[in-house]
Amino acid sequence: MNKTALITGAAAGIGKACALRLAREGIAVGVLDLNLEGCEAVAAEIVAAGGRAIALRASIADREQVTAAADQLRDAFGAITIVVNNAGISNFIPFEELSDEDWDRMFTINTKGTFIVTQVVLPDMKAANWGRIVNISSSSAQTGSVEQVHYSASKGAVISMTRSLAQALGPYGITVNNIPPGAVMNTIMSEENKHRFKMPMETLTKLIPVGRTGEPEDIANACAWLVSEETSYVSGQTIGVNGGRVVS
Repeated sequence: MNKTALITGAAAGIGKACALRLAREGIAVGVLDLNLEGCEAVAAEIVAAGGRAIALRASIADREQVTAAADQLRDAFGAITIVVNNAGISNFIPFEELSDEDWDRMFTINTKGTFIVTQVVLPDMKAANWGRIVNISSSSAQTGSVEQVHYSASKGAVISMTRSLAQALGPYGITVNNIPPGAVMNTIMSEENKHRFKMPMETLTKLIPVGRTGEPEDIANACAWLVSEETSYVSGQTIGVNGGRVVS
Protein backbone atom coordinates (compact mmCIF):
# COMPACT_ATOMS: atom_id res chain seq x y z
CA MET A 1 0.00 0.00 0.00
CA ASN A 2 1.36 3.40 -1.00
CA LYS A 3 1.43 5.66 2.04
CA THR A 4 1.23 9.41 2.36
CA ALA A 5 2.12 11.33 5.51
CA LEU A 6 1.37 14.86 6.62
CA ILE A 7 4.02 16.20 8.99
CA THR A 8 3.44 19.54 10.70
CA GLY A 9 6.14 21.91 11.85
CA ALA A 10 8.38 20.20 9.32
CA ALA A 11 10.53 23.09 8.09
CA ALA A 12 13.17 22.45 10.76
CA GLY A 13 14.09 20.51 13.89
CA ILE A 14 12.12 17.42 14.86
CA GLY A 15 9.55 17.87 12.09
CA LYS A 16 12.24 18.05 9.41
CA ALA A 17 13.96 14.97 10.83
CA CYS A 18 10.66 13.07 10.77
CA ALA A 19 9.99 14.10 7.19
CA LEU A 20 13.41 12.94 6.02
CA ARG A 21 13.16 9.68 7.97
CA LEU A 22 9.70 8.71 6.74
CA ALA A 23 10.66 9.58 3.17
CA ARG A 24 13.51 7.08 3.43
CA GLU A 25 10.89 4.47 4.25
CA GLY A 26 9.23 5.12 0.90
CA ILE A 27 6.42 7.26 2.32
CA ALA A 28 5.28 10.31 0.35
CA VAL A 29 5.51 13.35 2.60
CA GLY A 30 3.61 16.60 2.94
CA VAL A 31 6.07 19.02 4.57
CA LEU A 32 3.85 21.55 6.32
CA ASP A 33 4.85 24.68 8.22
CA LEU A 34 4.25 28.42 8.29
CA ASN A 35 7.79 28.74 6.91
CA LEU A 36 7.18 27.81 3.27
CA GLU A 37 10.78 28.48 2.24
CA GLY A 38 11.97 26.01 4.88
CA CYS A 39 9.40 23.47 3.70
CA GLU A 40 10.56 23.85 0.12
CA ALA A 41 14.15 23.18 1.16
CA VAL A 42 13.16 20.02 3.05
CA ALA A 43 10.98 18.80 0.18
CA ALA A 44 13.81 19.44 -2.29
CA GLU A 45 16.20 17.44 -0.12
CA ILE A 46 13.77 14.53 -0.09
CA VAL A 47 13.23 14.63 -3.85
CA ALA A 48 16.98 14.87 -4.48
CA ALA A 49 17.40 11.66 -2.49
CA GLY A 50 14.81 9.89 -4.63
CA GLY A 51 11.78 10.41 -2.39
CA ARG A 52 8.42 12.08 -2.88
CA ALA A 53 7.51 15.29 -1.09
CA ILE A 54 5.54 18.50 -1.44
CA ALA A 55 5.93 21.76 0.50
CA LEU A 56 2.78 23.07 2.16
CA ARG A 57 2.10 26.29 4.05
CA ALA A 58 -0.61 26.51 6.71
CA SER A 59 -1.28 27.52 10.27
CA ILE A 60 -2.42 24.39 12.07
CA ALA A 61 -4.83 26.56 14.08
CA ASP A 62 -6.69 27.61 10.91
CA ARG A 63 -9.04 24.88 9.68
CA GLU A 64 -9.45 26.38 6.20
CA GLN A 65 -5.68 26.54 5.70
CA VAL A 66 -5.19 22.98 6.95
CA THR A 67 -8.00 21.69 4.73
CA ALA A 68 -6.51 23.41 1.68
CA ALA A 69 -3.05 21.99 2.44
CA ALA A 70 -4.45 18.49 2.94
CA ASP A 71 -6.25 18.74 -0.41
CA GLN A 72 -2.96 19.72 -2.08
CA LEU A 73 -1.26 16.70 -0.56
CA ARG A 74 -4.05 14.34 -1.65
CA ASP A 75 -3.93 15.71 -5.18
CA ALA A 76 -0.19 15.07 -5.28
CA PHE A 77 0.11 11.66 -3.65
CA GLY A 78 -3.30 10.30 -2.67
CA ALA A 79 -5.06 9.61 0.61
CA ILE A 80 -3.36 10.73 3.82
CA THR A 81 -3.03 7.79 6.20
CA ILE A 82 -0.20 9.03 8.41
CA VAL A 83 -0.04 12.27 10.39
CA VAL A 84 2.72 13.51 12.66
CA ASN A 85 1.43 16.35 14.82
CA ASN A 86 4.70 18.07 15.59
CA ALA A 87 3.99 21.80 15.12
CA GLY A 88 3.81 23.83 18.29
CA ILE A 89 5.07 26.85 20.18
CA SER A 90 6.90 27.29 23.45
CA ASN A 91 7.96 30.16 25.66
CA PHE A 92 8.81 30.97 29.26
CA ILE A 93 6.50 33.24 31.27
CA PRO A 94 6.16 33.25 35.08
CA PHE A 95 2.69 32.06 36.08
CA GLU A 96 1.74 35.34 37.74
CA GLU A 97 2.55 37.21 34.53
CA LEU A 98 0.55 34.98 32.18
CA SER A 99 -2.24 36.80 30.37
CA ASP A 100 -5.42 35.31 29.01
CA GLU A 101 -3.97 35.90 25.55
CA ASP A 102 -0.78 33.97 26.42
CA TRP A 103 -2.81 31.03 27.68
CA ASP A 104 -5.25 31.01 24.77
CA ARG A 105 -2.53 31.24 22.12
CA MET A 106 -0.62 28.30 23.61
CA PHE A 107 -3.72 26.09 23.64
CA THR A 108 -4.95 27.31 20.26
CA ILE A 109 -1.77 26.19 18.53
CA ASN A 110 -0.51 23.25 20.59
CA THR A 111 -3.83 21.62 21.46
CA LYS A 112 -6.50 22.91 19.10
CA GLY A 113 -4.07 22.73 16.18
CA THR A 114 -3.45 19.05 16.86
CA PHE A 115 -7.21 18.50 17.02
CA ILE A 116 -7.82 20.31 13.71
CA VAL A 117 -5.10 18.53 11.74
CA THR A 118 -6.16 15.12 13.02
CA GLN A 119 -9.82 15.73 12.27
CA VAL A 120 -9.09 16.95 8.74
CA VAL A 121 -7.11 13.84 7.73
CA LEU A 122 -9.20 11.30 9.65
CA PRO A 123 -11.69 10.52 6.84
CA ASP A 124 -8.83 9.18 4.68
CA MET A 125 -7.71 6.82 7.43
CA LYS A 126 -11.22 5.57 8.11
CA ALA A 127 -11.79 4.93 4.40
CA ALA A 128 -8.55 2.94 4.24
CA ASN A 129 -9.28 1.13 7.50
CA TRP A 130 -5.65 1.90 8.34
CA GLY A 131 -3.92 4.87 9.87
CA ARG A 132 -1.11 6.08 12.08
CA ILE A 133 -1.27 9.21 14.20
CA VAL A 134 1.82 10.30 16.12
CA ASN A 135 1.54 13.29 18.44
CA ILE A 136 4.70 15.05 19.59
CA SER A 137 4.10 16.40 23.09
CA SER A 138 6.81 17.22 25.64
CA SER A 139 8.45 15.72 28.68
CA SER A 140 7.42 18.98 30.39
CA ALA A 141 3.87 17.66 30.32
CA GLN A 142 5.02 14.79 32.53
CA THR A 143 7.40 16.60 34.86
CA GLY A 144 6.15 20.18 34.83
CA SER A 145 8.35 23.13 34.00
CA VAL A 146 9.08 26.37 35.85
CA GLU A 147 7.66 29.36 33.95
CA GLN A 148 5.91 27.02 31.49
CA VAL A 149 2.60 26.23 33.18
CA HIS A 150 0.67 27.11 30.02
CA TYR A 151 3.00 25.12 27.74
CA SER A 152 3.08 22.04 29.99
CA ALA A 153 -0.70 22.10 30.34
CA SER A 154 -1.23 22.36 26.57
CA LYS A 155 1.05 19.40 25.94
CA GLY A 156 -0.55 17.43 28.77
CA ALA A 157 -3.83 17.83 26.93
CA VAL A 158 -2.19 16.28 23.86
CA ILE A 159 -1.25 13.23 25.92
CA SER A 160 -4.85 12.86 27.13
CA MET A 161 -6.10 13.37 23.57
CA THR A 162 -3.81 10.56 22.43
CA ARG A 163 -5.26 8.09 24.92
CA SER A 164 -8.86 8.94 24.09
CA LEU A 165 -8.34 8.89 20.33
CA ALA A 166 -6.61 5.52 20.54
CA GLN A 167 -9.76 4.08 22.11
CA ALA A 168 -12.10 5.84 19.67
CA LEU A 169 -10.18 4.98 16.49
CA GLY A 170 -8.82 1.53 17.23
CA PRO A 171 -11.82 -0.22 15.61
CA TYR A 172 -10.91 1.50 12.32
CA GLY A 173 -7.37 0.11 12.20
CA ILE A 174 -5.93 3.43 13.33
CA THR A 175 -3.28 3.65 16.03
CA VAL A 176 -2.60 6.82 18.00
CA ASN A 177 0.57 7.28 20.00
CA ASN A 178 2.53 10.08 21.61
CA ILE A 179 6.22 10.93 21.86
CA PRO A 180 7.27 13.41 24.57
CA PRO A 181 10.83 14.43 23.61
CA GLY A 182 13.23 14.98 26.45
CA ALA A 183 16.11 17.49 26.21
CA VAL A 184 16.34 17.60 22.43
CA MET A 185 18.55 20.64 22.16
CA ASN A 186 19.04 20.95 18.40
CA THR A 187 15.63 22.47 17.72
CA ILE A 188 14.43 26.02 17.10
CA MET A 189 12.46 26.22 20.36
CA SER A 190 15.36 24.92 22.42
CA GLU A 191 17.91 27.23 20.79
CA GLU A 192 15.70 30.25 21.49
CA ASN A 193 15.10 29.26 25.10
CA LYS A 194 18.46 27.82 26.17
CA HIS A 195 19.22 30.80 28.40
CA ARG A 196 16.02 30.20 30.39
CA PHE A 197 17.00 26.76 31.65
CA LYS A 198 17.86 26.74 35.33
CA MET A 199 20.99 24.60 34.95
CA PRO A 200 24.03 24.53 32.65
CA MET A 201 23.84 22.10 29.74
CA GLU A 202 26.73 20.14 31.24
CA THR A 203 24.71 19.56 34.39
CA LEU A 204 21.63 18.55 32.42
CA THR A 205 23.65 16.07 30.38
CA LYS A 206 24.92 14.41 33.56
CA LEU A 207 21.31 13.77 34.60
CA ILE A 208 20.64 11.80 31.41
CA PRO A 209 21.66 8.14 31.78
CA VAL A 210 22.89 7.76 28.20
CA GLY A 211 25.23 10.72 28.72
CA ARG A 212 24.00 13.07 26.02
CA THR A 213 21.11 15.28 25.03
CA GLY A 214 18.82 14.19 22.22
CA GLU A 215 18.92 14.93 18.51
CA PRO A 216 15.88 15.40 16.25
CA GLU A 217 16.80 12.13 14.55
CA ASP A 218 16.23 10.28 17.83
CA ILE A 219 12.59 11.36 17.76
CA ALA A 220 12.32 10.64 14.04
CA ASN A 221 13.53 7.06 14.53
CA ALA A 222 10.82 6.42 17.12
CA CYS A 223 8.27 8.05 14.84
CA ALA A 224 9.24 5.79 11.95
CA TRP A 225 8.67 2.75 14.16
CA LEU A 226 5.27 3.98 15.33
CA VAL A 227 3.98 4.52 11.78
CA SER A 228 5.18 1.13 10.54
CA GLU A 229 3.10 -1.96 9.85
CA GLU A 230 4.77 -3.68 12.79
CA THR A 231 3.08 -1.47 15.40
CA SER A 232 -0.57 -2.33 14.78
CA TYR A 233 -0.86 -3.50 18.41
CA VAL A 234 0.81 -0.38 19.85
CA SER A 235 -1.74 2.35 20.51
CA GLY A 236 -2.58 4.88 23.18
CA GLN A 237 1.02 4.82 24.35
CA THR A 238 3.43 7.49 25.49
CA ILE A 239 6.85 6.51 24.16
CA GLY A 240 9.40 8.54 26.06
CA VAL A 241 12.47 9.36 23.97
CA ASN A 242 14.57 10.96 26.68
CA GLY A 243 17.81 9.04 27.14
CA GLY A 244 16.48 7.16 30.15
CA ARG A 245 15.73 10.19 32.31
CA VAL A 246 13.02 9.27 34.81
CA VAL A 247 9.69 11.07 34.44
CA SER A 248 6.52 10.63 36.45
